[in-house]
Amino acid sequence: MNRGASHKAGEPAERVCIVTYSAWNIEDCLHALQRQSFPLASVVIVDNASTDDTQEVLSRFGRNIRLIANQQNNGFAGGQNQAIAASAPSDYVLVLNPDVSLDPDYVAEIVAVMERDPRIGSATGMLVRADQPDTMDSAGLVLRPDRNAADLAAGERVADWTSPREIFGVSGAAAMYRRAMIKDISDGGQFFDEDFFAYKEDVDVAWRARHLGWTAVYVPSARAVHRRGWKPGGRRSVPLFVRRHSYQNRFFTLIKNEPFGPHLFLLLPRLLLIEAAKLGYIILFEPGLLACWPRIMKLLPTMLGKRRRLFRRAVSKRGDI
Repeated sequence: MNRGASHKAGEPAERVCIVTYSAWNIEDCLHALQRQSFPLASVVIVDNASTDDTQEVLSRFGRNIRLIANQQNNGFAGGQNQAIAASAPSDYVLVLNPDVSLDPDYVAEIVAVMERDPRIGSATGMLVRADQPDTMDSAGLVLRPDRNAADLAAGERVADWTSPREIFGVSGAAAMYRRAMIKDISDGGQFFDEDFFAYKEDVDVAWRARHLGWTAVYVPSARAVHRRGWKPGGRRSVPLFVRRHSYQNRFFTLIKNEPFGPHLFLLLPRLLLIEAAKLGYIILFEPGLLACWPRIMKLLPTMLGKRRRLFRRAVSKRGDI
């Protein structure tokens, strides 16, 4: 994609993977990739049966991208797994949302940090809000004591987030993953769990990676602008489809990743109280979310199986879980 940059033998080349679904601002994203100072060996785009002119827009980029056009919506998780599998071998894979525009040195800054420490499995830069460039959109992911994951630093001042640090995990909006980590934590050939379809699959990946000994870092010298499809605000500003998947995938994430141990006896009453209160709210004000419960129960044995495989590997690898 970056035709002006040469690639030296032994130097890590970057593969970029994007999943689109009626992505109105994909052009800004791709133009930003063309301006990257680091050599991008390939850009693979999986289009999940867009109903607008997304594929027509993508055709303008010709051989600079490889387009995989799905006949049906395969979800973010499935689409990204397709893109990662279709990208040629490389040291790193950048998973990127079409509503993110990277600064020219985004890739170079992150790769430089990851090259210095092979334990780093994932990294992200400073994502700022498009309409408020002095306000943080995300510095990665944070797992709160109640086991709700959120965008780290969201809504805070950019000036307060200028120092690099280790974080829980990276948001799938602009996530750099080490290829070795992708292979290491994949389960049944899937890096992103396709049962999640979309939303919180990046949280699941981050938690699995930590169990298996990988670290994640925030690199503020790498900067990007995130133009979200909807603005931060009340729950009703988020589509029901998103809220439903986010709700069910929270349970899937907990089932798969929360370790047993003495802490669980202290955590469980709090979790049960939180979820009971949330369920009461949903029954009264968001009954549409209840439609996901049959799927949660149907997939419970599958999620428990994934959990067993993960923790067997963690015990074998580290012996401390």
